[in-house]
Amino acid sequence: MVVASAEARIKELAICLPKAPTPFGAYVEAFQSGSLLFLSGMLPVAGHLPLYTGLVGRELSVAEGYDAARAACLSGLAAAQSQLGTLDRIRSVAKLGVYIACPADFHEHPKVADGASELLLDVFGPARLPPRVVLGVSSIPVGMPVEVELVFEIGPAFVSQTQERSQP
Repeated sequence: MVVASAEARIKELAICLPKAPTPFGAYVEAFQSGSLLFLSGMLPVAGHLPLYTGLVGRELSVAEGYDAARAACLSGLAAAQSQLGTLDRIRSVAKLGVYIACPADFHEHPKVADGASELLLDVFGPARLPPRVVLGVSSIPVGMPVEVELVFEIGPAFVSQTQERSQP
């Protein structure tokens, strides 16, 4: 079995990463401590403009929440790529947190969070799929429906099994 790098998978799947996000306040988007890269909460934005607003289960459908979680996770991948130079330095996704702004009687949290989880599965494969926490909350900054938290374990750039076989 040939293992593809994250950058190769992104190209293969025709995934377009957005421009790396910039902070909405006094914080940094990414911080590396040892072999861990911590990202701030990622929002479904283009620049500083929300792609979605409202509560999932009220103003937004579960499908729109899924799309918002995917968009926020794409921003996270863009932030990691900007910080590391390449996503091929990611050894594993150590943690995924998905916070969903929703009414108290909403119960479809896992379906919304799968927008982020399935993107990570597509890019990194099942061996690097993270544990996750999914929570319903009353509000998220700027009225957005989803915020995604990511922690990556990092190391040297990934070398696929195909590349290893072709090297002298």
